[in-house]
Amino acid sequence: MKPDANSVVAPTVAVVLAAVSVEPAFAEVVKLIHAARQRAYQAVNTELIDLYWHIGKYLHHKIESDGWAKGTVVQLGAYIAQREPGLRGFSPQNLWRMRQFFEVYQNDSKLSPLLRELPWSSHLHIMSRSKRIEDREFYLRMATQNRWPVREVARQIDTGLFERTVLHPPKLSTALRELHPQAENFFKDSYAFEFLALPNDHSELDLHRSLVQNLGRFLTELGRDFCYIGSEYPVQVGNQDFALDLLFFHRGLNCLVAIELKVTAFEPEHLGKLNFYLEALDRDHRKPHENPAIGVLLCASKDSEVVEYALSRTLSPAMVAEYQTQLPDKKLLAAKLHEFYALNVAQAEPERDAEPTLTRRTQRAAKAKKS
Repeated sequence: MKPDANSVVAPTVAVVLAAVSVEPAFAEVVKLIHAARQRAYQAVNTELIDLYWHIGKYLHHKIESDGWAKGTVVQLGAYIAQREPGLRGFSPQNLWRMRQFFEVYQNDSKLSPLLRELPWSSHLHIMSRSKRIEDREFYLRMATQNRWPVREVARQIDTGLFERTVLHPPKLSTALRELHPQAENFFKDSYAFEFLALPNDHSELDLHRSLVQNLGRFLTELGRDFCYIGSEYPVQVGNQDFALDLLFFHRGLNCLVAIELKVTAFEPEHLGKLNFYLEALDRDHRKPHENPAIGVLLCASKDSEVVEYALSRTLSPAMVAEYQTQLPDKKLLAAKLHEFYALNVAQAEPERDAEPTLTRRTQRAAKAKKS
């Protein structure tokens, strides 16, 4: 007997509907698995960092009290390899780094909780490439807050994020500072887009398209709590249609963030259209529980004095930043930072160090408050 078509379709539809109804519950189970896996990884990492710390402390005291040297550490590495064949991570070079790890942070108890949140490879990048305690603290805090993977830690050091943050705090309008007092903690004066591999003569369309195609890395460069909403976001005012380059939502500031792109140097008139978009977002798109929208004008370059004049009179919560398509010259940044230190020393009282002045500025980014 030939089966009725309806008798075949009905069970199939029922199975599909049942699968749809239970999918959220199944997804919750997968979420629990991922959370447990992350906790397990963090627990293992914490124990590993604790072990490296205690080994480093032991080696430090042996070097100080018993005159151990690198030769003895080499013998220790060979001894561990013989007694524990197949155990990795205890080569003479790594043992020596454990001793350096302890010596670098032994007198800074406030950083102790952060040390156990990062993997060993991230610590190696920060220790070897950051020479001052304040820039090590900066990268420790930023890597922890933003959950940077090892590759991103290395990249941010390469882009000179610490030097750029100290030397060039973000340029914010008065309205932005008043409406969003914490905004300075979440924005930068310059953004590094070297991962786009754009030519020097790229167009605005090239920049726009590349940012969307590399959205994950773009979000990482923007920083934590940015959520992507759309590209060429439609805005209708009156009988005219407009398209905002990029629209995001910031969870920490609880507001929309409009980004307009310019592949030229900043001009004061650029703010006019951005202000127009912010007004349209606040009137027609902002939810009742959200704060006023923020506008970011992202330019290829800018004159800081021109930016200051332009932002001083705008009534909108806006800021101007620049983007770089190539890694900055680290030697030049280091030289400028050295001048910054020297200037603070010259201006400080004789018995005081200039470090507090520097620390206040870096902490605005490194110790960004969680909303």
